[in-house]
Amino acid sequence: MYQRNLRTELLEELQHSAAIALLGPRQVGKTTLALSVAQVRPSIYLDLESERDRAKLAQPELYLTDHLDKLVIVDEVHRAPGLFPVLRGLIDQARRAGQGHGLYLLLGSASLELLQQSGETLAGRIAYLELGPLNILETGADPMDALWLRGGFPESFTAPSDARSLRWRQNFIRTYLERDIPQFGPRIAAETLRRFWTMLAHHQSGLLNVAQLARNLGVDAKTAQSYIDLLCDLLLVRRLQPWHANVGKRLVKSPKVYIRDSGLLHALLDLGDKEAVVSHPIVGASWEGFVLENLLSSVGTRAQAFFYRTSAGAEIDLLLAWPSGELWAIEIKRSLTPKVERGFHAACEDLTPARKWVVYPGQESFPLGHDIQAVPLAALCRQIAAKAS
Repeated sequence: MYQRNLRTELLEELQHSAAIALLGPRQVGKTTLALSVAQVRPSIYLDLESERDRAKLAQPELYLTDHLDKLVIVDEVHRAPGLFPVLRGLIDQARRAGQGHGLYLLLGSASLELLQQSGETLAGRIAYLELGPLNILETGADPMDALWLRGGFPESFTAPSDARSLRWRQNFIRTYLERDIPQFGPRIAAETLRRFWTMLAHHQSGLLNVAQLARNLGVDAKTAQSYIDLLCDLLLVRRLQPWHANVGKRLVKSPKVYIRDSGLLHALLDLGDKEAVVSHPIVGASWEGFVLENLLSSVGTRAQAFFYRTSAGAEIDLLLAWPSGELWAIEIKRSLTPKVERGFHAACEDLTPARKWVVYPGQESFPLGHDIQAVPLAALCRQIAAKAS
């Protein structure tokens, strides 16, 4: 079992919040992380996919009142949306008794409905944490190729062979399309959503053009937008927003879109080994998305992430805006001899970032001139995590 970096933050949050929603895709390790927390404090675990555990919550107030002295872990909480009003009353009851934190840990795949229900009912009583796939700091992957190829879902990453890993990811995608996604939204034909998801994979790291995607799929733009919203809510797709500021330039206003896990990206494109990936036109965009997710996993919620692009060609792949107002500009290159292009220099002149980095797949850090540092992915992840802590 890998030590998840989020565990420290989760334990800390339990000291301050009455309820915590731990959100993430299926099979990402939420239950494993929750059970590791249960080993260090009095806890009970309820899995709402189990008929026996659902039966315990037939009268939730009666059952949970008997366990106000324990951390109650509720897995697949989206299956019991009516539970949130009950939790509100129990949390308020516990607060009056002097116990206002560490009462409930709610696990579920993120969805608008779950966030809306919990936010409306438990406002001021709940904190949200997001658990993503394994990152390079958690796996210590060196070289990184296995993590990049297979992605960070634990069962995919630890599979005995690339072929078994690909098979697991293909089954994961099929299960999501046929079983899980229908739980979170209106009924969508599995084959239609698979085609749409695959279109997004081919468009990895590109600017999001909903109208074009809708035309290619044969649906209206509103329907295509709802598909994107659903995949983003389930933490399977990321929309990276453009930087907006008064810099006297014409800025790109469309977000960039990424399949968040590189392993799922490769499975959607049927790329089963490294040779298939590096010979495919998506290789650069795949590497960019992989680096992006590892960096954002390291920063957590401590900084906001954007990209920067002007109509004149100035561009920064990733711009981290820290609460202090400090900006870090990060360029992503898949080359052992990275070169900084004119667009990055122009963008840095516009924004004057405090730090300028070029992430590349090598092992050593070295200067590139103009205060720009070439740095391996793991080294920059550690620096970001240190600043975010």
